[in-house]
Amino acid sequence: MIEQVLLFASLMAPIVTGVTEVVKRTFKVPKRYVSLVSLLMGIGIGLLAYPLTELEWVLRIWSGVISGLAATGLYEFGKYRVGTRRRK
Repeated sequence: MIEQVLLFASLMAPIVTGVTEVVKRTFKVPKRYVSLVSLLMGIGIGLLAYPLTELEWVLRIWSGVISGLAATGLYEFGKYRVGTRRRK
């Protein structure tokens, strides 16, 4: 069961990253709330994906939480390459 949750979360993470970026640019979300927006987008997409998986709704929510938090990390990793300094 946990393998299905992790697989579903890893498939959703790039989608959540893209949707979060669209929301962030459309509504001018402050940087400190980007993780929260990503988390909520992950949960929402996980719940809306009921036709695509046989996971129970609780497991889809957990997949959404994992993918939302992973999406924030994925974005930050891509934004700041190795060897460059982070600017504030």
